[in-house]
Amino acid sequence: MTKVISLSDEAYENLRKLKGPKESFSDVVNRLSAKEKRSLTEFAGKWSGPKEELDALAKRIREEREAAKSREVKPL
Repeated sequence: MTKVISLSDEAYENLRKLKGPKESFSDVVNRLSAKEKRSLTEFAGKWSGPKEELDALAKRIREEREAAKSREVKPL
């Protein structure tokens, strides 16, 4: 089944640039919208921001995990 959609000129050009020579626009949309399962190890060492910001983020994650552990589930 074929559907007609409208795209701005900018969106069309962006999509056209991503399209391979033997690829249809549908193929491009499917490729770009597919849910990709990636390993967390792919992101290891990728932080490019300031170390202080990373430290603050790590601290907040630890605090959130501790808070989640200490929550009690009250019976109904």
